[in-house]
This record gives sequence, C-alpha cells and structure tokens, in this order.
Amino acid sequence: MRRPFFACALAFAALAVIPDGVDAQILDRIRRTAERAAEREVLRAVDRTVANAVKCTLDDPGCVERAKRNGEDVVITDAEGNVITDADGRPVTNPEDAKAAVARPGDGAWSNYDFVPGERVLFAEDYANDRVGDFPRRLNFLNGSMEIVETLEQRWLRATSGSAFAIELPATLPDRFTLEFPVAWTHGNQWMRVLFADHDGAVRPRGMSNYQKPHLQIDERATGIFSFRREQPQATAQIRGRITGGEAMIRLMADGQHVKVFVGERRVANVPQVDLGRASHVWFIIADASEEHPMHLGSIRLAAGGADLYDRLEADGRAATQGILFDVDSDRIRPESTPTLEEIGTMLREHPDLRIGIEGHTDGTGDDAHNQQLSEKRAAAVRAHLIEAYGIDGGRLEAMGFGESRPVDSNDTPEGRQNNRRVELVRQ
Repeated sequence: MRRPFFACALAFAALAVIPDGVDAQILDRIRRTAERAAEREVLRAVDRTVANAVKCTLDDPGCVERAKRNGEDVVITDAEGNVITDADGRPVTNPEDAKAAVARPGDGAWSNYDFVPGERVLFAEDYANDRVGDFPRRLNFLNGSMEIVETLEQRWLRATSGSAFAIELPATLPDRFTLEFPVAWTHGNQWMRVLFADHDGAVRPRGMSNYQKPHLQIDERATGIFSFRREQPQATAQIRGRITGGEAMIRLMADGQHVKVFVGERRVANVPQVDLGRASHVWFIIADASEEHPMHLGSIRLAAGGADLYDRLEADGRAATQGILFDVDSDRIRPESTPTLEEIGTMLREHPDLRIGIEGHTDGTGDDAHNQQLSEKRAAAVRAHLIEAYGIDGGRLEAMGFGESRPVDSNDTPEGRQNNRRVELVRQ
C-alpha cells in the first residue's frame, strides 16, 4: 500500500520545480494524474486482499465463525460469488452488515430507520493522510496507546490500552448535529464513551473515568445515552452479541434535547429530553483495550443539521443533502438513504404543485468526464426512485448532473470533499 503515497509524492515533487507563472491547469492535471494512479493501486490492493480472504456466502454464518476462529480474513459474497461492499466500497466482513448492504431503500429493517445525516460536514477523518503506525495528526491525543492500522483496505485507529483523544471543532457544536463512526470489538468487557460537554471547555475534560453528564456509551451489553446522576434520564437497549467480536456502525442524531442512537440499521435509544451539552470539542474515551484485545475506531463524520428540506427550499430556493448515499462509483442507492428519500417523497406528496430539479455533484477527485457521467446517473437514479416508490409524476422532477464543476467547499480537506459530494434539490 505504499505506491499511492509515492505516486502523490512524485507529483508534489514535480510541482516544486515548475517555474512560477505556469498555467494552473497544468498543475491540476499533474495532481489528477497522481490521484488516479493512487486510486488504481488501491483498487488492485483491494483485489489482492479479497483474493487472500475466505469467501463466505451471505446465508452461511458458520463459515464466518470458522474462519475467524482460525484467524483468517473474511469477505461476504452473494449467491453468485460477488463480494458485497459497504458504502465506501470496502468488502463487508459481517453477515448482518452484508444483509443491510444489499437491501433496497425502505426494505426490511430500513423501513423504520430514521437517521438523517447533517447536511454540512464539520469534521471528517478517515486517516488517509497519515502513515500507518502513527497517531492521526488532526486528533488531539490525551492518553493511552493508539495507532493507525489497515485491514481489508480500511484504516482504523487501534487502541491497545485505555485511551482518550479529542476532536477540536472550529466553533461550538450546533443545536442539531449528527455523529457517525464504525467500531470493532474483540472482547466483551470493552466500552467506549463519547462526551459532548465539559464544565470549563478544557481540551481534557475533568472526571473522564466517571463522567457525570449525559453521554453516548457503547459496549456489548447496551448502547445508548448514559448518565450517572439520578436526576438525568437514561435510555439503553440490549444488543448483546451485536458488537463483540465484530464491527458495527454507530450513529447519533441530536436535535436540541432530543437524541437518537443507532447501531447499524437499528435504533437502540430514543431520548426525548436529555442535555448532552455542547462544546467546541468532542471527546472519545476507550476502556479495557489491550495488545491481546485491541479496540478499533473507524472513520469519523460529524455534521451540522438544519431546517427541514421544504423550509430550506422555501427560504433559499435550493437545499443540499448528505443523506442520499450510493455504492462507490455506482448509481445504486444504498438503503441508508431511506429517511432522506422518505422526506423528499413526503414533501412532494404534501405539496403537489412543487416541481424540483435533482442535481448530482461530486468532489474534485478523479476524472472530470467520469465524475460528470456519474453525477448524471445518480441524479437520474434518485428521480426514478421517487417516481417508483412514491408515485411522483415524472414531469415534476428534472435530473441534472454537474460533476465537480460546482463545488461549495474546498477539495483540499476531508470536510470540503464530503460537502462537495452531495445531492441538491432546486425549486423550479
């Protein structure tokens, strides 16, 4: 996995010796050439990893158990032997996640899934810009033993002791926000806490080991909003066996004092009145990790929420959403998109005179022409779904793709690239 780094390094070395005044388009082409070379090498590395892993079909959980007992990597396939991937294009290693990945929006458990990600990304980290073996530069280290590792082409932050770090934000957390990250457990006694407020706003919160304010806690037995003070509400749900020895996606959605927590497609906590607090830092605390039983934290995404789609369309004439997700390099809509599609479909039903344009946008990574085509296909897929699933008259919907031509943020940061990868609705 070093070739992508060298490809980019050569490109930046070339930039350093180009004379001043050279057309910016030349520099941009050099950058894109390096990015495409890195992407191709990553795809080849994924293929190599998949080739060496045990392939278990979706309906054979015993295969997964046997492989893991033998210390072997596992990937899940469908009945035809095709490897099932997640929203980021990584091979899925857990049968439950594989079932969720192949579902259509609104199918099965997704019909009751109501997580809608915030539309403006405040912080995003996938550890891609750091070296394996290092601690991520964009996180504030507090204590413990943590390093970046890579497995099945996914990077993780691995903790091998009780550990803690903080995310520093440009401003105080807004009233409405969402947080998403995967975790991987190896031992049933491990747990993680995520804190959103402190008495004095310090980088290191006081009383981390016995935090008194309501917070998100994740462990084998129960995941939800916890507080040790009797006057605060507490909500948990039993999910025994769902996390231990595997991977789970954790999502939190806060709207003022109303907080929901999800494990995969399941809502495990719904607390109507709880004060998580708001600060300019978010703290992660990991307990009972060791060299023998490490704990892993995947990519982190923290986003600000806002008014509902119709209110934003009325006020601004357009509304961006981060809630419509697709398979990597594909126009297949992922089931996690269910709540956002439901909101759009309901809005169109309740306002029969409303006509909208559906715009697909990408970030600046990859080939211009490919991005343009992909954005067009994705916008068309959303239009087709609204017609099929909600009975919306196709004459009220126009699908348009703009590729990377209309960024709303910088493509030089993870947050900016995520903000640029979006679907926008435009009132017509």
